[in-house]
Amino acid sequence: MVTFKEQLYAWRGVIFALFLRELQSKFNDKFGLGWAFLEPFVFILALSFFRSLLNDGDVHSIPLFIFMMIGLMGLQTFTTLMNGVSTSIRRNKPLYAFRQVQPMAAIITAGFLETAIKTIVVFLLVIALYLLDETFVIHEPLLLITLFILLCIFGTSIGLCFAIASAFVPEVDKIKSMLSRPLLFISCVFFSLKDVPEEVWPYLTWNPLVHFNELARYACFESYGQDGVSLSFIIKVTLSFLFLSLSMYHITWKRVLSR
Repeated sequence: MVTFKEQLYAWRGVIFALFLRELQSKFNDKFGLGWAFLEPFVFILALSFFRSLLNDGDVHSIPLFIFMMIGLMGLQTFTTLMNGVSTSIRRNKPLYAFRQVQPMAAIITAGFLETAIKTIVVFLLVIALYLLDETFVIHEPLLLITLFILLCIFGTSIGLCFAIASAFVPEVDKIKSMLSRPLLFISCVFFSLKDVPEEVWPYLTWNPLVHFNELARYACFESYGQDGVSLSFIIKVTLSFLFLSLSMYHITWKRVLSR
């Protein structure tokens, strides 16, 4: 009989091995982890420049660079987690010949790796803000940490749903790509919810990323406010997709192995 403790040790070894494998394949060029920081930093600078053409200065009491950084990091955290998890089952398919390796191990590894990378990138951006003399006092750090954790769970859950669906219908990957493209324009990354009339808010606030980005800005700057967004909506949507994704995995994981 295999004890529960022995199963945990086996899972730890499998996840650690998959983590090293994913890390090596993800950063096998000369830039390594530096590219994970340079890409969003350059993108934030570019978006800040274009936004400054419309409104030079603060955006509803938030410095322009910080405003764009919060929105873009929220969007990129979601998309990288979703894309990384959605392809994790397919990427590790040859390893399922080993009895110890299961699709859930690949999903946990992909989610943990992308979360760790984004956490490091956030710390590097904070250092960049300090060097640029853009320091500020976070209004509600606990709310900001909670939003980041919920966003990671939400992105992982959506990625798991796409991973299972694409195992049966490969064309789902094209649908995922098509749905991801307009997120930059409908997730309050480039603009604030306050920049549009209140009559339009119901057409934007169905998107959970709008709530994530707007509440993250409020968590950093109290003066920004939290009009039109809700933490309870984020919690409900995150738990719903987490339950849905885990249910889909529990029902179909054996058939996924045979695909």
